[in-house]
Amino acid sequence: MLSVLDIFRVGIGPSSSHTVGPIRIAKRFVDSIQRRNCLNQTAQVCVELQGSLAMTGAGHATPKAVILGLMGFEPETLDSREADLKVAQVYTDKVITLAGTKTINFDPEVHIVFDYDTAPDLHPNGMKLRALDRQGDELFACTYYSTGGGFIASRKQLQTPVQNDLVKGRVDVPYDFGSAAELLGYCERADLPIHDIIYANEDAVRPRDETDAMLDRITEVMMECIERGLTQEGVLPGGLDVKRRAPGIWQKLNGAPLSNEREQLFDWLNVYAMAVNEENASGGQVVTAPTNGAAGIIPSVIRHYCEGEKSIPANKRKFLLTAGAIGLLYKQRASISGAEMGCQGEVGVACSMAAGGLAAVWGATALQVTIAAEIGMEHNLGLTCDPVGGLVQIPCIERNALGAVKAVNAARLALHSTGKTHVSLDQVIETMRQTGLDMSTKYKETSQGGLAVNVVEC
Repeated sequence: MLSVLDIFRVGIGPSSSHTVGPIRIAKRFVDSIQRRNCLNQTAQVCVELQGSLAMTGAGHATPKAVILGLMGFEPETLDSREADLKVAQVYTDKVITLAGTKTINFDPEVHIVFDYDTAPDLHPNGMKLRALDRQGDELFACTYYSTGGGFIASRKQLQTPVQNDLVKGRVDVPYDFGSAAELLGYCERADLPIHDIIYANEDAVRPRDETDAMLDRITEVMMECIERGLTQEGVLPGGLDVKRRAPGIWQKLNGAPLSNEREQLFDWLNVYAMAVNEENASGGQVVTAPTNGAAGIIPSVIRHYCEGEKSIPANKRKFLLTAGAIGLLYKQRASISGAEMGCQGEVGVACSMAAGGLAAVWGATALQVTIAAEIGMEHNLGLTCDPVGGLVQIPCIERNALGAVKAVNAARLALHSTGKTHVSLDQVIETMRQTGLDMSTKYKETSQGGLAVNVVEC
């Protein structure tokens, strides 16, 4: 099994597949050059962005990501302000230091190519990298794929058949599930809730206190992101002149006398989700949950229902472990990549995860948790990914706010359920996968259809 800590990754905006993934790919490529003892011979590095990485790479800061990865930075520890300065220096000086040790000539406008003509065959987010010597002879070349949520894979990895659609991890775990039905079966036989099943799997990887510390760190980064987003005013980068709205809404909420919480519920969820995604759009530090484009939904629900007077570490861990279990099902049985599934694979999956996590905190049974997750996805099926200007701003920021509201309602509906429903979580995941395969590429993170072409950029 993959770990739930693979689903929640600390990184920078604006995109997990177009920013976080390419950082990791470029770094892995340079690491490969070093392992082959070719770094000293390398005089030139060329990068081709293919498919969705080419179509929306400029708006998603993919060239910046490539540069950072080549320099040896990692998204988990990257300071976004330092990153901007480093990248600007490369554009000015036309040189880059690979892995911090080998300096070569590098002009991003020349050596990073947007290949709009090549349609990658294994995944829409293709990235080909080549290292050349002084004579222009190829030392090493490899094609990688950014498969969503910061996950990356080599061509060889994607071509290797997997048994029962299950991506095998490095460690054997006690509850090796590949479907919601198998997960529920384990819960019933072991008489354990979903989060304890996941705990047992994580215990096979690392000590429990380390897992708890990592879960707490994830929550901490999420809450810090909300706090920054609630106070940072101004216009988001990229040319659409989208104004940050979260600070204004936050000031109104704090300045108004207390009213019926149900009247203001949407406002609180909206402002927290928008705060995160405005930070993401500006290139700030966020947690992929399960992607950057959908990063605001889970933090919003955690902030409103698991923070403040209700702040209990065990509840926040239960939320993340349960939500992570649901995310693993989508990752392994379908995809969390907007370039493959459209936005149903990002906001839809995040909504489903948040619904299940909140239901667990509210005391739902394992079956009710999966019902909440199913409802959260069922009403996001067919959701397109059509970012205006290739930027993760319109409609992405508002879409996270709506996703958070849907997640809470899905959890409430699930708590009223008394038995199996007509649609299972496994069935809705398979439906999402089939819908994504049928969906036109115009609506899958290429900015060639939908709002992206019907909204005039100005």
